Amino acid sequence: MSTDDFADRVPHATSEACVESAVSATSNPCVESAVSATSNPRVESTESSTSEARADSTESSTGDARADSDVSITGDPRPHFAPGTTGDNRGDFTAHRVPPETAKGILRPREQLRTFTHSRLSAGPAVNRYVEWYWAVRWDRRGLPTYRSEILSYPAVNLTFEREPDHTGGFITGVTTTKYIRELHGEGETFGVKFRAGGFGAFTGLDVGAIRDTAVELTEVLPEAVGLTEQVLAAATLEERRAIVESFLADVAQHRAISDDTAYRLVLDIVTAMEHDPDLTRVDQVTDRFDIPVRSLQRLFRRYVGAGPKWVLRRYRLQDGAHLLAEGRTTDLADLAVELGYFDQAHFSREFASEIGMPPLEYARSALASEG
Repeated sequence: MSTDDFADRVPHATSEACVESAVSATSNPCVESAVSATSNPRVESTESSTSEARADSTESSTGDARADSDVSITGDPRPHFAPGTTGDNRGDFTAHRVPPETAKGILRPREQLRTFTHSRLSAGPAVNRYVEWYWAVRWDRRGLPTYRSEILSYPAVNLTFEREPDHTGGFITGVTTTKYIRELHGEGETFGVKFRAGGFGAFTGLDVGAIRDTAVELTEVLPEAVGLTEQVLAAATLEERRAIVESFLADVAQHRAISDDTAYRLVLDIVTAMEHDPDLTRVDQVTDRFDIPVRSLQRLFRRYVGAGPKWVLRRYRLQDGAHLLAEGRTTDLADLAVELGYFDQAHFSREFASEIGMPPLEYARSALASEG
C-alpha cells in the first residue's frame, strides 16, 4: 500500500467554506421521489442492520492491465496513474486510475471468479472526473443451482445495465454499507459504471445519502437515460458499451452545464488518502490532516459519498484484510490487526465476523479451500 502524504495538496483555507456551500444546497427532487418508492425487486438482501448508525459515528475507527483488457486477479493494489503523472496532480483529473486487481472487494474471489467472468475497464478522459472504472459480469447457471455472490462493496454509487431471466433494466445503486449479496441463476450479465467516491453526487447535484443501501430505476434519477439500457445491452463488446455510456454522460454534463466543484475535489483527496494510506485509521487523523471540523466532514461525506467517514475508513481496511486473507498472504491476525489500524486482534476479529459473516481464519480457510 502507498504511504504517500496527501496533505499538501488540500486547499486548507477554503475547505470548510466549500463544505458549507455544498451541503446547504437543496437536494434534487427526483431523488426524494425515487427513494420513496418501493425498492426494485432485483436488489438482494444485505446483512448487519447496524451499519448506518456506525457509519456516521466519529469514534475511533479501525483503523497493469490497460483500458481495453481484462484485469488480472493478481497485481499491485496501489493506485496507478497514466505515464508521466503522479498522485500529486490527481486533483486536475489529468491522471486516470487503472482499475485495481479484479479480486479486491469480492469475497472468496477464486470461487466466485470460477462462477462468473469479471472484467474492469478504465474510464476515458471525457468522464474520468466522475467515473473511476467500468465493470462487467457474465454468468451461465443454466441447469445449475443458484449461486450466492457476496461482495464487500467500495464506497461508491454504481450505475448498472442488467439482463437476467426475470428482469432487464438500468439501475442506480447507492453506497451499500453492509455485505452485498446477489443470487445468480440462469444466464445473465451486468455492465456497471463505478463512479468515484463522491462523483455521482457531484455529477447529479444529489444528496447521495438519500439513496444509501437502496437501488432505484435509472430514469428516476437521470430522465435523459430513456432508451440507454437497451442501447448499452445491444452493443457487442465492452468497449462499445463504454463508448455509449461515455457519450451519454458527456452529453448530460454539457446539457446541464456541470461546473467545477471545489468541495468534490476535497472529497476526492480525502477518500484517496483514506484508501491508500494505511496509517490513516481514525477520523481525528483525517480532520487534522485536512484541517476540517468533524461535523463539516460528516456533512460533506453524507452529501457526496453517502456514508460517514468512519465507515469509509473501516470499509477500506476490511477490504484490505479480507483480500490478504483470501490470498493466503497472512495468518498472523495480531499483526494484521495492527497493520489495519485496529486496537487489537479481538476488535478486528469481531468486526470482521460482523461484516463478513465468519471469523477471519475461518474465512481464510474457506477462501483458500475454494481454489481446488
